[in-house]
Amino acid sequence: MFVTHLSLADFRSYPHVEAALEPGVTVFTGRNGQGKTNLVEAVEYLATLGSHRVAADAPLIRFGSERAIVRGRVQAAVDDPRQLLLEIEINQGKANKASLNRGPLKRPRDLLGALRVVLFSPEDLALVKGDPSDRRRFIDDLVTQRWPRMAGVRADYDRVLRQRSMLLKSLSGRRGPVASEAESTLDVWDESLAGLGAEVMATRLTTLADMTDGVSEAYAAIAPSNNDARLSYRSSILGDAVDVVAAAELGPAELRERLRVRMGERRRAEIQRGVSLVGPHRDDLVLTLGPLPAKGYASHGESWSFALALRLGSEGVLRADGVEPVLILDDVFAELDEVRRDRLAARIAGAEQVLITAAVAGDVPEELHGRRFIVEGGEVRLDDADA
Repeated sequence: MFVTHLSLADFRSYPHVEAALEPGVTVFTGRNGQGKTNLVEAVEYLATLGSHRVAADAPLIRFGSERAIVRGRVQAAVDDPRQLLLEIEINQGKANKASLNRGPLKRPRDLLGALRVVLFSPEDLALVKGDPSDRRRFIDDLVTQRWPRMAGVRADYDRVLRQRSMLLKSLSGRRGPVASEAESTLDVWDESLAGLGAEVMATRLTTLADMTDGVSEAYAAIAPSNNDARLSYRSSILGDAVDVVAAAELGPAELRERLRVRMGERRRAEIQRGVSLVGPHRDDLVLTLGPLPAKGYASHGESWSFALALRLGSEGVLRADGVEPVLILDDVFAELDEVRRDRLAARIAGAEQVLITAAVAGDVPEELHGRRFIVEGGEVRLDDADA
């Protein structure tokens, strides 16, 4: 899978830009602030409907514009000429729109699955050093790339969670028949949250089980270290550091029942605090190096190696599913020492398409010196050496 053409209108800093892309390695170089990351961010948005840089869509629209257009043509494989035209219209203050092969889609998330990417960026350090929400987003985004329908399940879970939490807040401190009636309503929300939460947990655990060996192997290949990198899962219904392979065997039905029972056990505490204390929104991915947790104990270099291993593990899972994802490396090599640069380059050099941004061309290992575009003054042009 690779992108053959990228077209932007009023996206970030670009009034308009057209870029013809090819399989293999493409490097975008230029000084900081010229718009290199904006290009690969647009590819990421086509694939995930999100950005690794911002949580909201508003910053993606060029200042003074009402909307931004991101359009990309995607080819299935080098030996498969079939192509898809993906388009997203990002609107200021109203719903976004999407189309596939110029046919309007009912909702933007129906575009998910048409393009798959794995993105490496400086923000990846938060996967190791950051909050549980960073790791939950990482695994949930990968789950959605594997099974696009999970975007709808996650949206439904978030909606039920909000409504249930509002009810818990309203019950806090109340007594009498009204409170009893509201608690009966809470039973209904418990069932919904348990059912949706079980699907979220089951797909997370399955994906983690599928990638755990790949992450360990990738870490060993990248890091000049003897420590083993391991993944486990922390959950209010399973325990603090559960083996993901064993937990993946439980399945949605068992997870649903455990969630329902645990909600019953924590109901008094939830009402007192006015917050939902049970469910995948409270869970965490536990990363360990040898006998110690990576967070708080890993060195800067070890943390970077673990973050890279997580991304390489993601690529391995998608490839095992029969998909060759586009690899995006956004200003990553400037963050790495020479050993890690070379080892990462060796791991990804054979990917079907690799898009790299770098302020300094010399930061990119020789093994990845493919076609090069110069990004400067709002323009994207092929380097004269490649023209």
